[in-house]
Amino acid sequence: MSDNETRRAGFAAVIGAPNAGKSTLVNRLVGSKVSIVTQKVQTTRFPVRGVAMHGAAQIVLVDTPGIFTPRRRLDRAMVRSAWSGAEDADVVVHLVDVAGEILVEEGSAKAGEKRSAFDVQSIVEGLKGAGSKAILALNKIDGVKREKLLAASQALFETGVYTEAFMISALNGSGVDDLKARLAELMPEGPWLYPEDQSADIPARLLAAEITREKIYLRLHEELPYSASVETTAFTETAKDGGARIEQTIYVEREGQRPIVLGKGGQTLKWIGEASRTELTEIFERPVHLFLHVKVKENWAEERGLYNDMGLDFDV
Repeated sequence: MSDNETRRAGFAAVIGAPNAGKSTLVNRLVGSKVSIVTQKVQTTRFPVRGVAMHGAAQIVLVDTPGIFTPRRRLDRAMVRSAWSGAEDADVVVHLVDVAGEILVEEGSAKAGEKRSAFDVQSIVEGLKGAGSKAILALNKIDGVKREKLLAASQALFETGVYTEAFMISALNGSGVDDLKARLAELMPEGPWLYPEDQSADIPARLLAAEITREKIYLRLHEELPYSASVETTAFTETAKDGGARIEQTIYVEREGQRPIVLGKGGQTLKWIGEASRTELTEIFERPVHLFLHVKVKENWAEERGLYNDMGLDFDV
């Protein structure tokens, strides 16, 4: 950045159906991991802010929960949080899994892909109802024929809620730099909101819990339903090596789920702990001593404190 460049800073909300690739895109734009990524839908439960720099512009990216048809309190809180993030942002990016959309058009979609198409349409209607405009980003373009990409882009663009469209692959970075440059141009003039070297706005205790939750779903995404939560119960400095001692509790809803997380002889829990500790050591750039416990709490998703910790509205 040159001294005579005008500084810009603002918020860009990334919205989309579950598993559209929002967290992968935010991580790619920031250049480091700020959001957890798993193959399980609805992994992101609350808005995570990642800070991306481009020249003199600071883009505060809001990775929102997936927008879908809610069925329970946590679902409703997540969807409301996503729309609130969009309403408060300077720019909205609607990320669409174009590969899934094309499968729907060809009539060979699985149930999850059909649900994704329904969720995309509901987002379009939501943008219309709010009188909002968004940037359309067609994601997962790898292996999709250009004519089909153009047809999908045109069909969505004709809804009237988009100002422009980008074709990207959040996974390999194709087209992401162009999107980032455009977001930088759209940020309002003003001082930066965060230090230049800060990549995320998330408390260390919450980030640690999210990293462990990611490892749980990466290991147990088939065996464990969408019913686990992680709480960091203690986060203290260790004088001996300058590291951090982190104690966490993994909550499951039923007694039968506890042995799934533990695994035979505790091996699954050991794997989760080692994988989480390794990544947290890299993130915090110091030794991490991680201690995990598994408890059964049937109504963990109905506790007001959980929502307060995640910045979600309990009364929905």
